[in-house]
Amino acid sequence: MATATSTHSEQTTVVAGKTIRILVGGSGPPAVVLHHSTGNPGWIPFHEALAEHFTVYAVDMPGYGQSERPDWAREPRDIAMLVNRALARLGLDGVTLIGTGFGGFVAAEMVAANDERIAQLVLIGAAGIQPREGEIMDQMLIDYEDYVRDSFRDPATYDATLGASAESLKELWDFSREMTARLSWKPYMFNRRLPHTLSEVHTPTLIIWGGADNVIPLDCAHQYRDALPNATLEVVAGAGHLVEFEEPAMVAKLIATGVTA
Repeated sequence: MATATSTHSEQTTVVAGKTIRILVGGSGPPAVVLHHSTGNPGWIPFHEALAEHFTVYAVDMPGYGQSERPDWAREPRDIAMLVNRALARLGLDGVTLIGTGFGGFVAAEMVAANDERIAQLVLIGAAGIQPREGEIMDQMLIDYEDYVRDSFRDPATYDATLGASAESLKELWDFSREMTARLSWKPYMFNRRLPHTLSEVHTPTLIIWGGADNVIPLDCAHQYRDALPNATLEVVAGAGHLVEFEEPAMVAKLIATGVTA
């Protein structure tokens, strides 16, 4: 995996007695990034591209990476509550909240509960809504490396982006899968209540989806757009589920343009 070279720092905050790790870099208004179910692989080119426009806070969600695990947490709403409290601890307001994959599920639950600190919501290939046709790929049933490979548009893109780093990431992936199973086992990766509560969220929302996403059907993007009163949808033609890994500069530009438009 290509890694970013910009200087960034590491900080922590404590919520409900558990430490949360955050990578911070860039300058400008705050952008909080919530990672996929595979965990936060570190300061990646997507964060670097965002840091040209924002002060980026790349959070290890509670129970993932180097953040401590809340053993009592049993659904994404529990993680959403803790991350909302972390934003308050950090004194962040006017936040661009960016959720990718499972992190998008958590971000959607966050704004459904309390969107006062959020200036813009960005959902990238977000879980959280049950597709009307097809289903969300069940990462518990296949080898995790196969799951991540299928999250790219094609094997060549996986090899170019993550292939050399895959071995070093396997421990993170396994640790993350255990936490994800705790939070989203049944129903798998969606909450039937969520679309109804999103109808009250008027935060400007940008939905970004890979046109070739094999993990979460594009129908979920349309359902998010229909559920959120102030949402727009950008489909990146030919991109896979990990569109921000495949096209970091393009996705960062879409987000920055959404803020300034």
